[in-house]
Amino acid sequence: MILHSQILGSGKPFVILHGFLGMSDNWKTLGTRWAEDGYEVHLLDQRNHGRSFHSDEFSYKVMAEDLKNYCDEHNLQNIILLGHSMGGKVAMHFAVTYPKMVSKLIVADIGPKAYPPHHQDILKALSKLDFSKIKSRGEAEDVLSEYIKDEGTKLFLLKNLYRKSKTELGLRINLPVLSEKIEEVGAALPENTIFKGDTLFLGGEKSGYIEPMDEILIKKHFPKAKIDTISNAGHWLHAENPDEFYDNVMNFL
Repeated sequence: MILHSQILGSGKPFVILHGFLGMSDNWKTLGTRWAEDGYEVHLLDQRNHGRSFHSDEFSYKVMAEDLKNYCDEHNLQNIILLGHSMGGKVAMHFAVTYPKMVSKLIVADIGPKAYPPHHQDILKALSKLDFSKIKSRGEAEDVLSEYIKDEGTKLFLLKNLYRKSKTELGLRINLPVLSEKIEEVGAALPENTIFKGDTLFLGGEKSGYIEPMDEILIKKHFPKAKIDTISNAGHWLHAENPDEFYDNVMNFL
């Protein structure tokens, strides 16, 4: 099974991986800018997300394999690889497993360390969406509002809503599997794995996902890593400060 993608522009391949509960659309705006700069941008939907296939298997190992299969299918070599959050972890796994396939690695707001599960409230809120009763986006938003106060998070989650038929709404994500395998999302990069290529880690100033003390572990796995901070941005750094994010990436490339 090959991952679903949106391909923009032509030139050097630039592959972008979204985060947990996200989809390729989250990166359309920045992806379009890079396509205009002369890159062939591949915006991927990872397994159990977006328009890609659903599967009971969910781990960084299998998601890195999905990316390998995708690159083989599209004959992509020497790629620029960018991943955000969960996508950043997949990108790290891929780079240490297939170092010769990655020319440059960009990791957005995630480190190689283990993170405790912290999406339970969001998953619980999504599980409350009863599509036998909910018939409109507005009704779905009302349900989520009871559990999720942050407007940005709510709108991000509502992107997963789609019409299964004229009368029925559904979610694009595979909610049962993602809820069951939530521990996998926080898993650390395996010990003693190394990618010696050019690497850029970008953290959000207000995020807390990458802390100063994480630099030691980052450099252990990625000896050539450069670590920068995107100002006035939290975990959604590419959406909250897209211009600074774009400039940092372009300077690195």
